[in-house]
Formats: sequence, C-alpha cells, structure tokens
Amino acid sequence: MNNFIKASLIRALRTIAQTAVAMIGTAAVLSDVQWKVVVSASLLSGILSLLTSIATGLPEVDYAEHIYMSAEEPEDSFVEEEGEADD
Repeated sequence: MNNFIKASLIRALRTIAQTAVAMIGTAAVLSDVQWKVVVSASLLSGILSLLTSIATGLPEVDYAEHIYMSAEEPEDSFVEEEGEADD
C-alpha cells in the first residue's frame, strides 16, 4: 500500500471519528443520540475527506517523499581537482 493511500485512509478515519464525536456531543443524553444520523454524517465526512485528499493531495505525503528523495541524492561535496590541492 503506497504512502498516499495509507495517509488518506488514516485522515479519513480521523475525520469520521471527529464527526461522530461532534454529533454525539450535541445530544444532551446518550439515549437521545440519533445513531443513523451520526453514522451517515460520519461516513459522508469520510468520503468527502478521501475526495479532498485526491483533489488537493496530502502535504504530509508530499513532504515525506521530498525528504526521502533528497536523502537518496548524493550530497554536493567539494572535490579538489588536480593542481588545486594545498601541499
């Protein structure tokens, strides 16, 4: 599973959990929670999160790939050419 898919699924699950907590928190008593509304709103927010990730990308994945790619590139090092070395 590549980094983008993994990161977007994690982000969507967090969004689902946050939406559920917010929806449950609006009820005065736990027995007053409308569970169908909580589930549908949470799933919708997860779907929207995935679509947003596809449309705009994920900065954490882009940053991680940038760091990984720059670590693979050889560092610029000072190479002395013949005749320039201090003897």
